[in-house]
Amino acid sequence: MTDNDQTDISPEIPTGVIIVDHGSRRQESNEMLLKAAAAFQATSGYTIVEPAHMEIASPTIADAFEACVSKGAKRVVVFPYFLSPGKHWKHDIPALVAEAASQHPGTQWLVTAPFGLHPQMQQIIADRISCCLAAATGGAVTACDVCEDAQACQLHS
Repeated sequence: MTDNDQTDISPEIPTGVIIVDHGSRRQESNEMLLKAAAAFQATSGYTIVEPAHMEIASPTIADAFEACVSKGAKRVVVFPYFLSPGKHWKHDIPALVAEAASQHPGTQWLVTAPFGLHPQMQQIIADRISCCLAAATGGAVTACDVCEDAQACQLHS
């Protein structure tokens, strides 16, 4: 499978995807994950995609796993919406997924790598810098999807 191939690697096994972030007390942050999951579902070819928060907010990993299985998934792939492979990726998320999977014997599961040093991250970083600089210096009509309400794109001295 290539980096650009976004289809289910084994169509004969119904596969659900859980996109999981840390979870936040800020509702706006939690809502961003819902938008990310919906956008991924709309463009990926996966028909079963659920958002989850590792802690603090709902839906939980257990909620999302249950939703995937109830929609027919026999395999659940969990993508940590994290930049680096830290403690949550190595220990916490796999433990929470294993606990959720224990309620669904026979369902395969996998926790993928987080974003890490994926080659497209450099372009994403460059895009964010360009967009925010343009917004901060008056060169953009609107700020990016993150800063539009927060007025974060401001130069300070």
